[in-house]
Amino acid sequence: MAVDYTVIVIYLAGMLAMGWWGMRRARSKSEFLVAGRRLGPGMYSGTMAAIVLGGASTIGGVGLGYQYGLSGAWMVFTIGLGLLALSVFFSARIARLKVYTVSEMLDLRYGGRAGVISGVVMWAYTLMLAVTSTIAYATIFDVLFDMNRTVAIILGGSIVVAYSTLGGMWSITLTDMVQFVVKTIGVLLLLLPIAVVKAGGFGEMRAKLPTSYFDPLGIGGETIFTYVLIYTFGMLIGQDIWQRVFTAGSDRTAKWGGTVAGTYCLVYALAGAVIGTAAKVLYPKLGNADDAFATIVKDELPVGVRGLVLAAALAAVMSTSSGALIACATVANNDIWSRLRGRTASGDGDGGGDGRGDHDEVRGNRAFILIMGVGVICTAIALNNVVEALTVAYNLLVGGLLVPILGGLLWKRGTAQGALASVAVGGLAVVGLMAGYGILANEPVYYGLLSSLVAYVAVSLATPATDTAVLDAWRERLAGREVPQPVPASR
Repeated sequence: MAVDYTVIVIYLAGMLAMGWWGMRRARSKSEFLVAGRRLGPGMYSGTMAAIVLGGASTIGGVGLGYQYGLSGAWMVFTIGLGLLALSVFFSARIARLKVYTVSEMLDLRYGGRAGVISGVVMWAYTLMLAVTSTIAYATIFDVLFDMNRTVAIILGGSIVVAYSTLGGMWSITLTDMVQFVVKTIGVLLLLLPIAVVKAGGFGEMRAKLPTSYFDPLGIGGETIFTYVLIYTFGMLIGQDIWQRVFTAGSDRTAKWGGTVAGTYCLVYALAGAVIGTAAKVLYPKLGNADDAFATIVKDELPVGVRGLVLAAALAAVMSTSSGALIACATVANNDIWSRLRGRTASGDGDGGGDGRGDHDEVRGNRAFILIMGVGVICTAIALNNVVEALTVAYNLLVGGLLVPILGGLLWKRGTAQGALASVAVGGLAVVGLMAGYGILANEPVYYGLLSSLVAYVAVSLATPATDTAVLDAWRERLAGREVPQPVPASR
């Protein structure tokens, strides 16, 4: 294992080094939070794929393949579908808004009244996403070093917090690009073919497993539908995803670069399911399906290759964790703290003209990443059930924010009052239904989303239309022509 340890240590040291290098580039708020809005297609595609394909997509995707066969690909597949839909239909318009958070978009669209409540919901989602990714370190470091769970979380979390705090989005972009390459080599080019060969090839796999393992819909239609609601729609509205869209250097980059990343996700989904199916042939009686990834890596791969594949799993977890962390800190600072202090700012600013404002903005956002990072590590240590935490996060996100966000982009009659009612009713419905049906039940997101839609449409139609000046300014921003956002006459 000495060679494997060396590979992992070199990888982790490289992440910290890139954090230090990124610190030298992140000298303004725009550079720190959205990498200066100038990423090209190659880097944009790689980093977007890295953030959406985390530990759940890698370890969890293989686990679903172990449990259900090829249909286990559906969870990650719906993530890819969501990214494709976002890229093709919405990303260019989102990038042209030149904002930093989803709540700022809602303020622009509805006239400055929807931000705080939506910010709290989005903050809860990004916090739980960061926590669940951080907990996944324990699984990987346990395989590597037989390490205590708490120590593993602190070690992995500290590395992510360190490079994210140092260089913000620039550091995260650089590290995510490396993580994308490592994941591609480790999972697609090494683990996938080795797993299939070790299992005797597809013919042997078909002979040893039930036919349901090769049924594309074997996991169940209701489960697939729930995945679409949670993950496909979640990709359309998550702050962690939007913040990456904001890094695109052009509309074309946001659209086509995201399309490439979404297509990559579809391939990754199938690869994970095939690896899990092969693991079922090799280890038919594992106690926990999520152990399939670590088991096949530990027992079937040669020295050195094993270290690289484990580094790939670590890369998957770290990319999602760092993206969720900077999103959580951005929302906490820009959408909650700044608003409570009575200070908001949409879009790019010059920071005061003498450089001091930019320096203060970077220092403030850096402090929030550090504070949120410590909070994430502490929460991860205290929390045990990763699946439940992630389900709560996505249920709140989709049930509370999907309708007012997509409604704002697609329906001009939607109003601020309708948006607030939608967030409140949908969010409360999801929480109440989870308490009644159980956190892992499908009903909370179904009925929560429906109640959010009803509240949005009913209240919007019952209240005066959004001020014409606000809508005119909104259309100008969508077209890429930045203008000052007017204050509605009714305020």
